[in-house]
Amino acid sequence: MEFKFGNAALLFPPLHITIIAIIIIFILVRWSKQLETRRFTVFFYFLISTFITPIYSQSTTNGVFELWIPAGFILVFFYLIRSERNHPSKMKASILGFSIALYQLILQYVG
Repeated sequence: MEFKFGNAALLFPPLHITIIAIIIIFILVRWSKQLETRRFTVFFYFLISTFITPIYSQSTTNGVFELWIPAGFILVFFYLIRSERNHPSKMKASILGFSIALYQLILQYVG
């Protein structure tokens, strides 16, 4: 979506991406209210869980093949399993971040 104002323009993401972002923010705010202290950590767990990185790269005749993994979710998951201050809201936020990471992986391979 693009709104032009003279020489400047505002570019917004597609409508379905905007609606999904609003729903995710609403859910994260609800989960953060369940925590008694350090409510902002839910957002950090979500953001860290969305990180993906390539672990293997090989040049082929058709281009470059890269194997991507959701490294952020793996780190957060192992941290939460070993932590004594494990809260269900933090695990929910990391799983929500994992779903965004899976979406990024699909876009990386297909798109």
